[in-house]
Amino acid sequence: MTAVPAPTVTLGDSFARELPELAVPWRAVEPPEPRLLVLNEPLAAELGLDPEALRSPDGVRFLVGTAVPEGARPVAQAYAGHQFGSFVPRLGDGRALLLGELTDAGGRVRDLHLKGSGPTPFSRGGDGLAAVGPMLREHLVGEAMHALGIPTTRSLAVVATGRPVRRETLLPGAVLARVAAGHLRVGTFQYARATGDVDLLRRLADVAIARHHPAAAEADHPHRALFDAVVAAQADLVARWMLVGFVHGVMNTDNTTVSGETLDYGPCAFVDAVDLDASYSSVDVGGRYRYRNQPAAAEWNLARFAEALLPLLDDDEDRAVVVATESLGGFRARYEAAWAAGMRAKLGLPDGLDDAVAGALADDLLGLLQRNGVDLTSAFRALGAAARGDVDRARHLVLDLAGFDAWAQRWLALAPDADRMDRVNPVYVPRNHLVEEALTAAVGGDLALFRQLLDVVTRPFDERPGLERYAAPGPDTGVPYRTSCGT
Repeated sequence: MTAVPAPTVTLGDSFARELPELAVPWRAVEPPEPRLLVLNEPLAAELGLDPEALRSPDGVRFLVGTAVPEGARPVAQAYAGHQFGSFVPRLGDGRALLLGELTDAGGRVRDLHLKGSGPTPFSRGGDGLAAVGPMLREHLVGEAMHALGIPTTRSLAVVATGRPVRRETLLPGAVLARVAAGHLRVGTFQYARATGDVDLLRRLADVAIARHHPAAAEADHPHRALFDAVVAAQADLVARWMLVGFVHGVMNTDNTTVSGETLDYGPCAFVDAVDLDASYSSVDVGGRYRYRNQPAAAEWNLARFAEALLPLLDDDEDRAVVVATESLGGFRARYEAAWAAGMRAKLGLPDGLDDAVAGALADDLLGLLQRNGVDLTSAFRALGAAARGDVDRARHLVLDLAGFDAWAQRWLALAPDADRMDRVNPVYVPRNHLVEEALTAAVGGDLALFRQLLDVVTRPFDERPGLERYAAPGPDTGVPYRTSCGT
């Protein structure tokens, strides 16, 4: 694909055309002093955009939504959602805009979406703005997740606006330019269902099929096939989160994508010491979305998706409920299969090993790590060295040496594949203390630590000399780590 200057790029408007009931035409507010903080050049090239053009004044204005290409129709998207279990019938893009769609070098349609671009009709009294710290967090963690092979939205750029944002204190403002396969959410379907307009609901489902799950169109019952596909995508996604110790923190239905991508990096974090009850979100006071609860939370969200789809599953609601229940019943088996396959790879277990043996090894290891307060990422990477003969590196992480030795004897007898392990067990993840250190410096105007951390976590499987502090768990301060959503 030939790269084009950002100000002359063509943006599609299929969402606005096909679903006008869910799209409010809107424009971003003009930032007083826009300044590019970080640009994702590989992603820009993938999208057919010229990085140098994006760095120009007009390119930066394009990235904050004020230099709108000819023919583009930016819109704020309508959706509803269950937030921490409570239904809100009208949420929508309160500080965001869909600029339009791009076709990437692989022929895939991708949304270009802004976050922090100013108030919209969905702002509910909010200022519609975003701060530098949370937007850089989304850039950093999204790129780390992409490098880990986890489906995710990605950040194209973060632009400082020159406008202060009032939160607990005054903070420097920023706009995030986000790229996604799409922004259809469970909450989008909940909104359509709440309107009572079955034609709108059907058109929305057909758009989702065409955009994200085209194989469903060939099924005998396309809308049930759509639901099955989303169930499978979410089961696979959450299993991948769990395998690397990622805690999303705000798994509301408006953050549950139809595409199966990770959406929204607000109060997210990575587990250090293995703790199934790890919960880092300052707004999740009851721990609804704690680490161990994420599979159940995804299943609950999919049940809400099923409720929204009922009119499309069967004309008789009782029969539709039966259909939805049968399909939703596939979630746990799909999740458990994805988790088991991922854990087999992390432990380097041979193909054909009995499922019960593999499951017991994984469960016993996780129990051992939790009882001993061992760092999840370090432990699995050290096991790769153990599979090559250097058992001490992993053994020294554990206080219960007898327990470790007994487990390791069972595991090593299976001749684990160390190379396979190193391909899936990262050396580096965005350690919470390092993320905070980098963001604090960046908010103060120094991006050096942020850029270094970004470089490290976007090559997560390559162990490099001199980067030992990035592989080490954070200090035990005795104070629980907390993150916020930045609103």
